[in-house]
Amino acid sequence: MLIIGIAGGTGSGKTSVARSVIERLGQDKVTFISQDNYYKDNPQLPFEEREALNYDHPLVFDNELLIEHLKLLCSGHSAYAPVYNFTIHARSKNEKIELLPNNIIIVEGLHVLSDENLREMLDIKVFVDTDPDVRVLRRVIRDMEERGRTIQSIYKQYLTSVKPMHEAFIEPSKKYADLIIPEGGQNEVGIQLLSVLTEKHLNQ
Repeated sequence: MLIIGIAGGTGSGKTSVARSVIERLGQDKVTFISQDNYYKDNPQLPFEEREALNYDHPLVFDNELLIEHLKLLCSGHSAYAPVYNFTIHARSKNEKIELLPNNIIIVEGLHVLSDENLREMLDIKVFVDTDPDVRVLRRVIRDMEERGRTIQSIYKQYLTSVKPMHEAFIEPSKKYADLIIPEGGQNEVGIQLLSVLTEKHLNQ
């Protein structure tokens, strides 16, 4: 089993890179895990307090559960990832994602390389490096279209948490990467290189 971690800033194209690799290698060979599903649940907090949490800080992720699930997959067992609802800032009570053991596991998320214990689980560490202007525009579109947020709330969050957390945690985690892919899903050469490395590792 090969575990690939793909990290990078918000809107960098992490998911696009992961999907491109999956398309090249075949969906039947790859299990995809999004770190976004592993935000910690805070049912004890009222909505206003959950909404005010810093969702760009590495400590808001339940990496212990993610690591536990990776270990289950490595031992040949299935795991069930939570589903996080960004509209209500809580995990879904009635929905989970079944994760099946597979030849290749891809873990994608902001802080996949920020956590030392999670890094130790990864065989190939990737950082998607995209221009900040492009990233913020992609985030604006995503948050408005998919999460129903206003431009004012996106602007406030970007200045108070997204940008500071990127500079403090995400950008420094780039030093742990085995492979840096500029411009995300637009970088065909980088995606092809990652696919070739993956196939070579499996063949060995």
